[in-house]
Amino acid sequence: MTDPSSPDVLVVGLGPAGRALAFRAAAAGLTVTAVDPQPHRRWTATYAAWADELPDWLPPAVVAAAVSTPAVWTHGPRAVGRAYRVLDTGRLQDFLALDAVTMVTGRARTVDADGATLTDGRRLGARHIVDARGVPARSHRAQQTAFGLIVDDAIAAPALDGQAAWFMDWRRDNGTAPDDVPSFLYAVPVGGGRTILEETCLVGRPALGLGELERRLRIRLAARGVRIDGDEDVERVRFAVEGESVAPGVIGYGARGGLMHPATGYAVATALSCADAVVEAMRDGTDPQRVLWTTRSREVAMLRRMGLRVLLRLDGDGVAEFFDAFFALPVAAQRAYLSGRNDAAGVATTMWRLFRVLPAPLRGTILRSLPLWRTSRPGGR
Repeated sequence: MTDPSSPDVLVVGLGPAGRALAFRAAAAGLTVTAVDPQPHRRWTATYAAWADELPDWLPPAVVAAAVSTPAVWTHGPRAVGRAYRVLDTGRLQDFLALDAVTMVTGRARTVDADGATLTDGRRLGARHIVDARGVPARSHRAQQTAFGLIVDDAIAAPALDGQAAWFMDWRRDNGTAPDDVPSFLYAVPVGGGRTILEETCLVGRPALGLGELERRLRIRLAARGVRIDGDEDVERVRFAVEGESVAPGVIGYGARGGLMHPATGYAVATALSCADAVVEAMRDGTDPQRVLWTTRSREVAMLRRMGLRVLLRLDGDGVAEFFDAFFALPVAAQRAYLSGRNDAAGVATTMWRLFRVLPAPLRGTILRSLPLWRTSRPGGR
Protein backbone atom coordinates (compact mmCIF):
# COMPACT_ATOMS: atom_id res chain seq x y z
CA MET A 1 0.00 0.00 0.00
CA THR A 2 1.34 3.43 -0.97
CA ASP A 3 2.36 5.76 1.85
CA PRO A 4 0.15 8.90 1.72
CA SER A 5 3.32 10.98 2.03
CA SER A 6 4.83 9.37 -1.07
CA PRO A 7 5.06 11.42 -4.27
CA ASP A 8 2.52 11.13 -7.05
CA VAL A 9 5.08 9.78 -9.51
CA LEU A 10 8.37 7.89 -9.32
CA VAL A 11 10.35 7.88 -12.58
CA VAL A 12 13.17 5.34 -12.78
CA GLY A 13 15.64 6.33 -15.50
CA LEU A 14 16.38 9.83 -16.80
CA GLY A 15 17.11 9.40 -20.46
CA PRO A 16 14.99 11.49 -22.85
CA ALA A 17 11.81 9.47 -22.19
CA GLY A 18 12.02 9.49 -18.40
CA ARG A 19 13.13 13.09 -18.23
CA ALA A 20 10.31 14.24 -20.54
CA LEU A 21 7.69 12.47 -18.46
CA ALA A 22 9.12 13.76 -15.17
CA PHE A 23 9.25 17.31 -16.57
CA ARG A 24 5.67 17.28 -17.86
CA ALA A 25 4.34 15.65 -14.70
CA ALA A 26 5.99 18.29 -12.50
CA ALA A 27 4.74 21.06 -14.81
CA ALA A 28 1.21 19.68 -14.37
CA GLY A 29 1.49 20.03 -10.60
CA LEU A 30 2.23 16.42 -9.67
CA THR A 31 4.89 15.64 -7.08
CA VAL A 32 7.67 13.72 -8.78
CA THR A 33 10.74 11.81 -7.63
CA ALA A 34 13.25 10.59 -10.20
CA VAL A 35 16.11 8.15 -9.73
CA ASP A 36 19.06 7.52 -12.03
CA PRO A 37 22.67 6.35 -11.55
CA GLN A 38 23.91 9.62 -13.11
CA PRO A 39 21.00 12.06 -13.06
CA HIS A 40 23.11 15.00 -14.25
CA ARG A 41 25.00 13.18 -17.00
CA ARG A 42 24.93 15.18 -20.23
CA TRP A 43 23.46 13.51 -23.28
CA THR A 44 25.73 13.12 -26.30
CA ALA A 45 23.64 11.20 -28.84
CA THR A 46 22.07 12.76 -31.92
CA TYR A 47 18.26 12.84 -31.72
CA ALA A 48 16.03 13.67 -34.65
CA ALA A 49 12.39 13.39 -35.70
CA TRP A 50 9.96 14.24 -38.43
CA ALA A 51 8.70 17.75 -37.77
CA ASP A 52 5.07 16.67 -37.52
CA GLU A 53 5.91 14.23 -34.70
CA LEU A 54 7.07 16.85 -32.21
CA PRO A 55 4.62 18.18 -29.59
CA ASP A 56 3.53 21.81 -29.63
CA TRP A 57 5.00 22.47 -26.18
CA LEU A 58 8.54 21.90 -27.42
CA PRO A 59 10.12 25.31 -28.22
CA PRO A 60 11.83 26.01 -31.56
CA ALA A 61 15.10 26.64 -29.71
CA VAL A 62 15.63 22.91 -29.17
CA VAL A 63 15.91 22.35 -32.93
CA ALA A 64 19.51 22.41 -34.13
CA ALA A 65 18.80 21.95 -37.84
CA ALA A 66 15.70 21.94 -40.02
CA VAL A 67 15.62 20.01 -43.29
CA SER A 68 12.60 20.74 -45.45
CA THR A 69 13.21 17.93 -47.94
CA PRO A 70 15.55 15.11 -46.92
CA ALA A 71 16.48 12.54 -49.53
CA VAL A 72 16.92 8.80 -49.80
CA TRP A 73 19.02 6.82 -52.28
CA THR A 74 17.76 3.39 -53.23
CA HIS A 75 18.20 2.84 -56.98
CA GLY A 76 18.72 6.57 -57.33
CA PRO A 77 18.02 9.75 -55.39
CA ARG A 78 14.48 10.42 -54.23
CA ALA A 79 13.19 13.41 -52.28
CA VAL A 80 11.05 12.76 -49.23
CA GLY A 81 8.35 15.42 -48.99
CA ARG A 82 8.29 15.60 -45.23
CA ALA A 83 10.15 18.09 -43.05
CA TYR A 84 12.81 16.68 -40.73
CA ARG A 85 14.27 18.13 -37.55
CA VAL A 86 17.58 17.40 -35.83
CA LEU A 87 17.39 18.32 -32.15
CA ASP A 88 19.95 20.25 -30.18
CA THR A 89 20.62 17.60 -27.56
CA GLY A 90 21.99 19.97 -24.93
CA ARG A 91 19.16 22.48 -25.29
CA LEU A 92 16.57 19.70 -25.21
CA GLN A 93 18.02 18.36 -21.97
CA ASP A 94 18.16 21.84 -20.44
CA PHE A 95 14.60 22.64 -21.49
CA LEU A 96 13.36 19.47 -19.78
CA ALA A 97 14.41 21.02 -16.47
CA LEU A 98 13.91 19.00 -13.31
CA ASP A 99 14.09 21.84 -10.77
CA ALA A 100 10.68 20.84 -9.42
CA VAL A 101 11.60 17.13 -9.25
CA THR A 102 13.20 15.41 -6.26
CA MET A 103 16.36 13.83 -7.63
CA VAL A 104 17.84 10.62 -6.25
CA THR A 105 21.20 9.26 -7.34
CA GLY A 106 21.12 5.47 -7.41
CA ARG A 107 20.58 2.37 -9.51
CA ALA A 108 17.35 0.42 -9.31
CA ARG A 109 17.76 -3.29 -8.66
CA THR A 110 14.04 -4.04 -8.95
CA VAL A 111 10.99 -2.03 -10.00
CA ASP A 112 7.50 -3.21 -9.11
CA ALA A 113 4.04 -1.77 -8.58
CA ASP A 114 4.95 -0.55 -5.09
CA GLY A 115 8.18 1.19 -6.02
CA ALA A 116 11.86 0.68 -6.70
CA THR A 117 14.51 -1.02 -4.60
CA LEU A 118 17.96 0.46 -5.17
CA THR A 119 21.19 -1.51 -5.12
CA ASP A 120 22.13 0.15 -1.82
CA GLY A 121 18.93 -1.12 -0.22
CA ARG A 122 16.92 2.09 -0.29
CA ARG A 123 13.25 1.76 -1.18
CA LEU A 124 11.36 4.45 -3.07
CA GLY A 125 7.60 4.46 -3.56
CA ALA A 126 4.92 6.56 -5.24
CA ARG A 127 1.33 6.43 -6.42
CA HIS A 128 2.48 5.81 -10.00
CA ILE A 129 5.69 3.92 -10.81
CA VAL A 130 7.33 4.60 -14.20
CA ASP A 131 10.13 2.39 -15.53
CA ALA A 132 12.03 4.36 -18.19
CA ARG A 133 15.42 2.68 -17.91
CA GLY A 134 15.71 1.77 -21.58
CA VAL A 135 16.45 -1.74 -22.83
CA PRO A 136 19.81 -3.52 -22.53
CA ALA A 137 21.38 -4.21 -25.94
CA ARG A 138 21.74 -7.94 -25.43
CA SER A 139 22.53 -10.27 -28.32
CA HIS A 140 19.13 -12.00 -28.41
CA ARG A 141 17.40 -8.68 -29.14
CA ALA A 142 17.30 -7.03 -32.53
CA GLN A 143 19.55 -3.97 -32.42
CA GLN A 144 20.46 -0.90 -34.37
CA THR A 145 24.14 0.05 -34.53
CA ALA A 146 25.93 3.01 -36.09
CA PHE A 147 29.33 4.65 -36.26
CA GLY A 148 29.47 8.33 -37.14
CA LEU A 149 31.88 11.21 -37.59
CA ILE A 150 30.84 14.83 -37.06
CA VAL A 151 32.58 17.18 -39.46
CA ASP A 152 32.29 20.70 -40.83
CA ASP A 153 29.58 21.14 -43.46
CA ALA A 154 32.18 21.97 -46.11
CA ILE A 155 34.04 18.73 -45.47
CA ALA A 156 30.81 16.71 -45.57
CA ALA A 157 29.59 18.30 -48.82
CA PRO A 158 31.03 15.67 -51.23
CA ALA A 159 29.13 12.94 -49.39
CA LEU A 160 25.83 14.79 -49.79
CA ASP A 161 25.89 15.21 -53.59
CA GLY A 162 24.04 18.51 -53.33
CA GLN A 163 21.29 17.16 -51.05
CA ALA A 164 20.35 18.89 -47.81
CA ALA A 165 20.47 15.55 -46.00
CA TRP A 166 20.49 11.83 -46.63
CA PHE A 167 17.89 10.11 -44.48
CA MET A 168 19.04 6.80 -45.98
CA ASP A 169 21.69 6.34 -48.65
CA TRP A 170 21.88 2.64 -49.57
CA ARG A 171 24.59 2.91 -52.23
CA ARG A 172 27.23 0.24 -51.95
CA ASP A 173 30.27 2.47 -52.26
CA ASN A 174 31.02 1.31 -48.72
CA GLY A 175 32.83 -1.80 -49.93
CA THR A 176 29.94 -4.25 -49.52
CA ALA A 177 28.59 -6.99 -51.77
CA PRO A 178 24.89 -7.79 -52.37
CA ASP A 179 24.91 -10.71 -49.94
CA ASP A 180 26.55 -8.73 -47.11
CA VAL A 181 24.46 -7.46 -44.21
CA PRO A 182 23.40 -4.05 -45.56
CA SER A 183 24.14 -0.66 -44.03
CA PHE A 184 23.36 2.88 -45.15
CA LEU A 185 24.75 6.38 -44.82
CA TYR A 186 22.81 8.76 -42.60
CA ALA A 187 24.08 12.27 -43.32
CA VAL A 188 22.29 15.23 -41.73
CA PRO A 189 23.23 18.69 -40.46
CA VAL A 190 23.44 18.90 -36.69
CA GLY A 191 23.71 22.68 -36.37
CA GLY A 192 26.62 25.02 -35.81
CA GLY A 193 27.94 24.43 -39.33
CA ARG A 194 28.49 20.73 -38.75
CA THR A 195 27.15 17.49 -40.26
CA ILE A 196 27.08 13.95 -38.98
CA LEU A 197 28.12 11.22 -41.42
CA GLU A 198 26.99 7.94 -39.93
CA GLU A 199 27.16 4.38 -41.26
CA THR A 200 24.08 2.65 -39.91
CA CYS A 201 22.92 -0.93 -39.58
CA LEU A 202 19.16 -0.36 -39.51
CA VAL A 203 18.49 -3.58 -37.65
CA GLY A 204 20.16 -6.90 -37.11
CA ARG A 205 20.12 -9.92 -34.83
CA PRO A 206 23.02 -9.68 -34.33
CA ALA A 207 23.61 -6.19 -35.68
CA LEU A 208 26.83 -5.20 -37.41
CA GLY A 209 29.69 -4.38 -35.07
CA LEU A 210 30.95 -0.83 -34.67
CA GLY A 211 34.36 -1.75 -36.06
CA GLU A 212 32.81 -3.02 -39.29
CA LEU A 213 30.63 0.06 -39.58
CA GLU A 214 33.65 2.32 -39.08
CA ARG A 215 35.49 0.42 -41.82
CA ARG A 216 32.56 0.78 -44.21
CA LEU A 217 32.16 4.48 -43.44
CA ARG A 218 35.81 5.24 -44.13
CA ILE A 219 35.66 3.36 -47.43
CA ARG A 220 32.51 5.24 -48.42
CA LEU A 221 33.87 8.65 -47.49
CA ALA A 222 37.16 8.03 -49.29
CA ALA A 223 35.21 7.00 -52.41
CA ARG A 224 33.34 10.33 -52.31
CA GLY A 225 36.39 12.49 -51.66
CA VAL A 226 35.60 13.39 -48.05
CA ARG A 227 38.80 14.32 -46.21
CA ILE A 228 39.10 12.80 -42.73
CA ASP A 229 42.07 13.73 -40.52
CA GLY A 230 41.37 11.67 -37.40
CA ASP A 231 40.41 14.55 -35.10
CA GLU A 232 36.68 14.35 -35.76
CA ASP A 233 34.11 13.92 -33.01
CA VAL A 234 32.81 10.34 -32.99
CA GLU A 235 29.35 8.99 -32.30
CA ARG A 236 28.88 5.30 -31.50
CA VAL A 237 25.38 3.86 -31.37
CA ARG A 238 24.09 0.52 -30.15
CA PHE A 239 20.60 -0.04 -28.78
CA ALA A 240 17.87 -2.67 -28.82
CA VAL A 241 14.80 -1.91 -30.92
CA GLU A 242 12.59 -4.37 -29.05
CA GLY A 243 10.99 -3.54 -25.71
CA GLU A 244 11.23 -5.39 -22.41
CA SER A 245 8.39 -6.46 -20.16
CA VAL A 246 7.85 -4.57 -16.92
CA ALA A 247 6.27 -5.77 -13.70
CA PRO A 248 2.46 -5.65 -13.42
CA GLY A 249 1.29 -2.26 -12.23
CA VAL A 250 4.41 -0.50 -13.54
CA ILE A 251 4.17 2.00 -16.40
CA GLY A 252 6.83 1.13 -18.94
CA TYR A 253 7.87 4.27 -20.79
CA GLY A 254 10.13 5.03 -23.72
CA ALA A 255 12.01 2.07 -25.19
CA ARG A 256 11.40 0.10 -21.98
CA GLY A 257 7.68 0.38 -22.54
CA GLY A 258 7.71 -0.52 -26.22
CA LEU A 259 7.39 3.03 -27.56
CA MET A 260 10.34 2.62 -29.91
CA HIS A 261 9.48 1.97 -33.55
CA PRO A 262 10.91 -1.55 -33.95
CA ALA A 263 11.71 -1.14 -37.63
CA THR A 264 13.43 2.25 -37.45
CA GLY A 265 14.72 2.72 -33.90
CA TYR A 266 13.00 6.10 -33.48
CA ALA A 267 11.64 6.69 -29.98
CA VAL A 268 12.37 10.18 -28.65
CA ALA A 269 9.57 12.02 -30.45
CA THR A 270 7.06 9.37 -29.39
CA ALA A 271 8.11 9.71 -25.75
CA LEU A 272 7.82 13.49 -25.96
CA SER A 273 4.42 13.44 -27.63
CA CYS A 274 2.88 10.77 -25.37
CA ALA A 275 3.91 12.36 -22.09
CA ASP A 276 0.92 14.65 -21.63
CA ALA A 277 -1.66 11.91 -22.14
CA VAL A 278 0.05 9.78 -19.49
CA VAL A 279 0.27 12.72 -17.08
CA GLU A 280 -3.38 13.62 -17.63
CA ALA A 281 -4.39 10.04 -16.79
CA MET A 282 -2.34 10.23 -13.59
CA ARG A 283 -4.07 13.46 -12.59
CA ASP A 284 -7.55 12.20 -13.45
CA GLY A 285 -7.18 8.89 -11.67
CA THR A 286 -7.55 6.81 -14.81
CA ASP A 287 -5.17 4.00 -15.75
CA PRO A 288 -2.18 5.45 -17.64
CA GLN A 289 -1.47 2.07 -19.21
CA ARG A 290 -4.92 1.97 -20.80
CA VAL A 291 -4.32 5.47 -22.18
CA LEU A 292 -0.86 4.59 -23.44
CA TRP A 293 -1.87 1.22 -24.89
CA THR A 294 -5.25 1.42 -26.55
CA THR A 295 -6.53 -1.42 -28.69
CA ARG A 296 -5.41 0.43 -31.80
CA SER A 297 -1.94 1.18 -30.48
CA ARG A 298 -1.48 -2.51 -29.68
CA GLU A 299 -2.54 -3.38 -33.21
CA VAL A 300 -0.08 -0.84 -34.62
CA ALA A 301 2.72 -2.29 -32.51
CA MET A 302 1.92 -5.80 -33.72
CA LEU A 303 1.97 -4.73 -37.37
CA ARG A 304 5.28 -2.92 -36.93
CA ARG A 305 6.81 -5.99 -35.29
CA MET A 306 5.86 -7.84 -38.46
CA GLY A 307 7.77 -5.18 -40.40
CA LEU A 308 10.80 -5.76 -38.20
CA ARG A 309 10.78 -9.47 -39.03
CA VAL A 310 10.80 -8.60 -42.72
CA LEU A 311 13.74 -6.20 -42.42
CA LEU A 312 15.78 -8.79 -40.55
CA ARG A 313 15.60 -11.05 -43.61
CA LEU A 314 16.58 -8.56 -46.34
CA ASP A 315 19.96 -8.59 -48.06
CA GLY A 316 21.60 -5.62 -49.78
CA ASP A 317 19.56 -5.86 -52.98
CA GLY A 318 16.35 -6.64 -51.12
CA VAL A 319 16.61 -3.66 -48.79
CA ALA A 320 17.13 -1.28 -51.73
CA GLU A 321 14.08 -2.69 -53.51
CA PHE A 322 12.04 -2.50 -50.31
CA PHE A 323 12.79 1.13 -49.54
CA ASP A 324 12.59 2.18 -53.19
CA ALA A 325 8.99 0.97 -53.18
CA PHE A 326 8.28 2.39 -49.72
CA PHE A 327 9.44 5.92 -50.50
CA ALA A 328 7.52 5.87 -53.77
CA LEU A 329 4.31 5.68 -51.74
CA PRO A 330 2.43 8.91 -50.96
CA VAL A 331 3.80 10.78 -47.95
CA ALA A 332 0.57 10.13 -46.03
CA ALA A 333 1.14 6.39 -46.38
CA GLN A 334 4.77 6.73 -45.32
CA ARG A 335 3.70 8.77 -42.29
CA ALA A 336 1.11 6.20 -41.27
CA TYR A 337 3.78 3.51 -41.03
CA LEU A 338 6.63 5.59 -39.63
CA SER A 339 4.77 7.77 -37.12
CA GLY A 340 1.86 7.75 -34.72
CA ARG A 341 0.46 4.90 -32.67
CA ASN A 342 -3.28 4.84 -33.26
CA ASP A 343 -3.85 4.49 -37.01
CA ALA A 344 -3.87 0.71 -37.30
CA ALA A 345 -5.90 0.86 -40.51
CA GLY A 346 -3.38 3.28 -42.05
CA VAL A 347 -0.43 1.07 -41.10
CA ALA A 348 -2.13 -2.03 -42.51
CA THR A 349 -3.07 -0.21 -45.72
CA THR A 350 0.50 1.00 -46.22
CA MET A 351 1.86 -2.51 -45.68
CA TRP A 352 -0.63 -3.96 -48.17
CA ARG A 353 0.10 -1.28 -50.78
CA LEU A 354 3.80 -1.93 -50.38
CA PHE A 355 3.36 -5.70 -50.66
CA ARG A 356 1.42 -5.35 -53.92
CA VAL A 357 4.14 -3.39 -55.71
CA LEU A 358 7.20 -5.31 -54.52
CA PRO A 359 8.89 -7.85 -56.83
CA ALA A 360 7.78 -11.45 -56.40
CA PRO A 361 10.98 -12.58 -54.59
CA LEU A 362 10.50 -9.88 -51.97
CA ARG A 363 6.85 -10.81 -51.53
CA GLY A 364 8.03 -14.33 -50.83
CA THR A 365 10.48 -13.03 -48.24
CA ILE A 366 7.66 -11.15 -46.53
CA LEU A 367 5.42 -14.21 -46.44
CA ARG A 368 8.21 -16.33 -45.00
CA SER A 369 8.70 -13.71 -42.29
CA LEU A 370 5.19 -14.08 -40.92
CA PRO A 371 4.34 -16.54 -38.14
CA LEU A 372 1.29 -17.74 -40.09
CA TRP A 373 3.53 -18.95 -42.91
CA ARG A 374 5.65 -21.02 -40.53
CA THR A 375 2.72 -22.55 -38.70
CA SER A 376 0.34 -23.26 -41.57
CA ARG A 377 2.58 -24.65 -44.31
CA PRO A 378 2.71 -28.46 -44.71
CA GLY A 379 5.04 -29.96 -42.13
CA GLY A 380 5.26 -26.66 -40.22
CA ARG A 381 5.35 -26.45 -36.44
